[in-house]
Formats: sequence, C-alpha cells, structure tokens
Amino acid sequence: MPVDHATLGIQIYPAEILRRKADEIDPTPEVLAVARQMIAVMHDAPGIGLAAPQIGLPWRLFVADVRADPDRNPTRSADDDPPTTSPEPEMFINPVIERSEGSPELMEEGCLSLPDVLGDVMRPPVVTMSWTDAAGQRRTRTTAGLLARCWQHELDHLDGVLILDRMTRPSRIKNRSRIRDLERGM
Repeated sequence: MPVDHATLGIQIYPAEILRRKADEIDPTPEVLAVARQMIAVMHDAPGIGLAAPQIGLPWRLFVADVRADPDRNPTRSADDDPPTTSPEPEMFINPVIERSEGSPELMEEGCLSLPDVLGDVMRPPVVTMSWTDAAGQRRTRTTAGLLARCWQHELDHLDGVLILDRMTRPSRIKNRSRIRDLERGM
C-alpha cells in the first residue's frame, strides 16, 4: 500500500484509528521507510515510542528508543539482565508479548496522542516479546523497567488500547477535564 509520507503526523485522541486493532504487515521497503520516518517523528515530539496507528496507519509496527538517560533511567543500562534500555532506536514488526513476569508496578505514563495527559498505569515489570525485524527474521527478547513498559504501551496501541483504558481511577479523575477538551477538539 503506497503511503503519502507528507501526511504522517501524530494522530490526537479521539482519532478513530487509535481505537482500531492494527493489521499484520511484512517488512517491505515501504514499511521500513515508514519506520525510519516514525523514529524521526518520535524524536521530534519528543517521545520514547511511537506506534503506526499514532501516525494514521493501521499496521502492527512500532518504534522505540529508550536509551540510558541519567534523568529518566539513572541506574539502568542496555547491559542490565534483562536489559532496561536500548542501545539505539529499534523497529518492531508484528510484535507479540510472549510472557510477562513480576507483580504489576505503578508508574506515570504519557502518550504523544494524548497531549497534556499523564496518569498512573500498572504494568508487569518484565516482558518477553517476539517480533519480526527489518530483515524479516523473527526475534525474541526479554526486557525490564522503562523499556518493558514502553514496549507494553506501544503494543497496546496496536490493539486499540490507550493509557486512558489502563489508568488508575484517581488518574482518570485527575485527567477528566483534559480528556473532555480533547474529545471536543480543543
């Protein structure tokens, strides 16, 4: 499917595509070009992850860049076992969470498609995910910490799930006014 790269901007809630389950794709040259553009859009936003539905495409694809950052991830690195950061931006085609481990932990999350909305979300601290890479090979990796949280957040987007659906009740109440504004296009 040809894509007009000029129209690939971040979709803001309540855009319908954000609630749609995305379709599996193959790692074609077009898909890889879109993934590279998504990395640039994510960095410009700035964000640490971006899913294809967030730029208007119903594809099971997301990109993530959770590098070591003293402010965000002060004691973690890509050398941790399991890793909690990534050494560089990565693309994930047709990802699937194979296993999650540990008692869910509470952490504040935001979303590029929900500007000015931050809320507490419970997620397992460790996940094992499989995906297809740019070369068409199936890969599997276990991650923890912020990287695992990012992967779960982006994979939710591929199933039409937003942080609004996972926030704690107090966070939903705190964000009620902003969510209404977004629904009214404000």
